[in-house]
Amino acid sequence: MNAAAIEKLVVVGQGYVGLPLAMRAVEVGFDVVGFDLDQHKISGLAAGRSHIDDVTDADVARALATGRYRVTASAADLDRFDVAVITVPTPLREGVPDLSYITSAVDAVGEHVAQGCTVVLESTTYPGTTDELVAPRLEEASGLKAGVDFHVGFSPERIDPGNVVWDFVRTPKVVSGLTPESLVVVQAFYDRLVERTVPVSTTRAAELTKLLENTFRHVNIALVNELAIHARALGIDIWEVIEAAGTKPFGYTQFWPGPGVGGHCLPIDPSYLSWKIEQQLGTASRFVDIANDINNQMPAYVVRRLQLGLNEQMKSVKGARVLVLGLSYKKNSNDARETPATGVITGLLELGADVHVHDSHAAPHALDAVARRVDLTADELQAADAVVLVTDHDDVDYDLVVREAAYVLDTRNRLRAPNVEPL
Repeated sequence: MNAAAIEKLVVVGQGYVGLPLAMRAVEVGFDVVGFDLDQHKISGLAAGRSHIDDVTDADVARALATGRYRVTASAADLDRFDVAVITVPTPLREGVPDLSYITSAVDAVGEHVAQGCTVVLESTTYPGTTDELVAPRLEEASGLKAGVDFHVGFSPERIDPGNVVWDFVRTPKVVSGLTPESLVVVQAFYDRLVERTVPVSTTRAAELTKLLENTFRHVNIALVNELAIHARALGIDIWEVIEAAGTKPFGYTQFWPGPGVGGHCLPIDPSYLSWKIEQQLGTASRFVDIANDINNQMPAYVVRRLQLGLNEQMKSVKGARVLVLGLSYKKNSNDARETPATGVITGLLELGADVHVHDSHAAPHALDAVARRVDLTADELQAADAVVLVTDHDDVDYDLVVREAAYVLDTRNRLRAPNVEPL
């Protein structure tokens, strides 16, 4: 297939991964169909409204104005594509990988697979998914041979919501193909979208690359989270220790403790790796299991620390008014997927606290039904028996927090004051 002939691109999934890709593809000249089954999302995009931070309403409006971007919830609109990229969620269900979104997307695309087209999976998954599940399912739907009649590849997404330096275009893109010929075509496609592509030999290698990246972060965050707990017991400031260690110019990478991990990647992706290892090799991934245990317990540790902090003031957490600052899983982002704030808020509610939440970034969330969203005001801070900083958005008036709050538990090391206790 001649890469220069690629014109119609289908992007299955118009979320944090698929929408930036679609916008970039329109920018470089593709005719793009954004496919998503979420009708609310489709309606918003069709009206020029973005639902993620990394893509503005103006970006969507510009794409629509070209006449080369349209959104749809109808699989019939996928017909006659040159390239289809699948960017759907891969959650865990009771600790087991749930590939139902991938299989549904593959089935929708498979009905329209034709001679010479290309299908690329970007969804994070365990090694073997592309060649064991995606390719055979596309073959069954189309009656064609993957790697011969059409191309199949895997290119792991590396979207970091809110990162203005390493955006979709600047971040190197790992690419792979089911066959050497498929790799050539997949790489040529992404070469049109990003500044640098990094080819690897197999789709399994590309799938494991993504899991290694996130498992590396997950394990190291768990390490500093555990050290933070131990350092406090030893009377040592862990933040000072990490800063000091960070002056070493080699052999050390800084990671910071916090209230837990969130987003789609860290709470989920390493478990895909450990599940595959256990299924295929019959052995556990001990590092992943330990990291999961430590990071999953951090919200409960935050709740215990807040309870102890209130006890020092001769107050009970039951009936206490607690203001949680931050609902998103990371600062300056509206992404609240798998946010550690969930564990903090539900833990406080279970102990009888009256929980209010301030977050000007986070999209509407299920927690809004049980923990009221409030503006950050002097009155709200004065009324709170305790404030817990979970997500340190830059737009928070931290001077106001320090001035008006009686007691603050800071899980992000953003504040230093007599009434502030670090994690």
